[in-house]
Amino acid sequence: MAGSGRLWWLAVVMFVVSVSEPAFSDPQTNQIGNLGCGPYHVSDVPDYNKELNISFADLRNQLSSANKRFATATQPAVYAMVQCRKYLSTADCVACFDAAVLVTRNCPISTTSAIVIFDGCFLRRHESYFFDQITDTITGGTSRVCGNRTASKQDIFNATTQQLLNELLLATPGINGFYAAAKLQEEPPSGGGGGATTYAVAQCVETVSESSCKDCLSLAYNNIMGCLPNSADGRAADAGCFLRYSDTPFFADNQTTDIARFLGKGSSGKKKPILLASVVATVGIILVLGALFLLYRKSRKENAWRRGNILGAKNYIYKELKAATNDFSEESILGKGGFGDVYKGTLQSGDVVAVKKLTAISSRAKANFETEVSLITNANHPNLIRLLGYSGNGKVLILVYEYMENSSLDRYIYGEKRGMLNWKQRVDIIMGTARGLAYLHEQLDVCIIHRDIKSSNILLDDEFQSKIADFGLARLLPENKSHLTTKFAGTLGYTAPEYAIHGHLSEKVDIYSFGIVILEIISGRRSSDLQVEPVTEYLLEQAWKLYENDEYLGLVDNNLDPNEYEAEEVKRMLEIALVCTQSPSNLRPSMSDVMVMLSSTDASIIQKPLNRPTTINDFNKRIHTATNSSTLTNATISYSQFSGR
Repeated sequence: MAGSGRLWWLAVVMFVVSVSEPAFSDPQTNQIGNLGCGPYHVSDVPDYNKELNISFADLRNQLSSANKRFATATQPAVYAMVQCRKYLSTADCVACFDAAVLVTRNCPISTTSAIVIFDGCFLRRHESYFFDQITDTITGGTSRVCGNRTASKQDIFNATTQQLLNELLLATPGINGFYAAAKLQEEPPSGGGGGATTYAVAQCVETVSESSCKDCLSLAYNNIMGCLPNSADGRAADAGCFLRYSDTPFFADNQTTDIARFLGKGSSGKKKPILLASVVATVGIILVLGALFLLYRKSRKENAWRRGNILGAKNYIYKELKAATNDFSEESILGKGGFGDVYKGTLQSGDVVAVKKLTAISSRAKANFETEVSLITNANHPNLIRLLGYSGNGKVLILVYEYMENSSLDRYIYGEKRGMLNWKQRVDIIMGTARGLAYLHEQLDVCIIHRDIKSSNILLDDEFQSKIADFGLARLLPENKSHLTTKFAGTLGYTAPEYAIHGHLSEKVDIYSFGIVILEIISGRRSSDLQVEPVTEYLLEQAWKLYENDEYLGLVDNNLDPNEYEAEEVKRMLEIALVCTQSPSNLRPSMSDVMVMLSSTDASIIQKPLNRPTTINDFNKRIHTATNSSTLTNATISYSQFSGR
């Protein structure tokens, strides 16, 4: 009887969360986005589920007994977190948690991670620590749900809602507990009713930083704006935050937060904010606004790309960046690339940043600069370099990134710091890079193809975790098209044959390059280095011959301690690299498939038999160790399967 009762409740919960257009009211289990089930699996299912059940019991006890709305729990193989909206009662919070647990049980029993987000709460579990993160690779980024109703005064409501959401975005990161519920009422100038009222809530995970909370809410804000033109209610959520608005109340009046003091406005108890939509006081003001508008239109035509701040990215003053980099001096240069030089900069605040001064950018890219920066800003993932802001004055376009003290991977593989990475660190770097690429390819609204994945574009943080740099920048190249491009953007030794020769562009181009990077990490060799004795050959050629002869250990960097790695693990990594470099490109897996291969110890999961890979090189200009891998532009390219060339 108890078992059938549990199945009945599961059926109810699944019915509620599968509704395509939720009824935006009780119950609190209207689902935001899809249930996320991770790609990794445990081998010891009984022990794992025992730890999982202990974690769930701990979370439930904290919610019910300690009257909390946020709780975390840890076991050796499980990290778990739950958060309820603070306007919920204890009973409703616990009920929402119970529903979330039931829904996550729909993931395979051996899955090590899952996440589900409801109107009233969210539940997340993972095999590793995630409490300071605002994104999750399995969620597909920020999720949005828009209602199908319109407000009675939609134009006035839109202006009211946008103002309130803006204020919540500014105030919530500064509030203890990262939570705010507020309402804003706008009456027409003539009075007598007919105005609009907006109710809204913003919330971040309590264990993230203030800056991370702001970043997450900025992404949610960008997303929820897609609801606002026509919807009277909407919500946007990511793994680290939640944003909701409605024209009807979904929390009590006595549960509102005084956000005015966090905006520098004093008490908001009787404040009547003035909206742009209602500024019609005098004809003089209208004329002034009209004149300013005409000037704005003229300025916009002259500098189409200069359209103001991008939400989530700071608009830096050029003089500030010039001073921070000592006038972009040679001494400040961190590296040189196809998109421009990168400088180390120290801002007046003392923060250290990486400043990329873009060059060779098309006129079309300048016009769309703000749009492209917005796209890069929205790509928020632990294994991607975070874009902090930008600067542009019509002549110079600059991007400002977080600074990585440990610089780029190539320096640790075959550069001046060669031999410093142990085997585990190398495997972690491979895994992190795969996660970042999977996010770019499969978990954003727009698939971002990097086009120049290489060791120098993989940066390392203080804990040697990998972060992909320069993603999204290839979209700024001249003559760029989505799937067939005549402008080559790649680096000798990493480039997929179909892209280098025919210009065919897809995400499989990045997967080929990622396979080459795996080989470099294993071997400590540069992909385009020919100085190998007794036979002169490229890295991919060497790797295939060693694989064919079952001599794969011969590929391992001699700086590594043989006690650090197992022969079977080396073979598995080599096979994954060769799978990624298969030609034609339809034989290559997707990045999500690559992640499954990397996380599994089952050798049968790797595609076999493997074909001899294709290598692309400029045989008229053989590149040696002393020469840096240079970006290919108009070089003569040869195409060979290197057997008997």
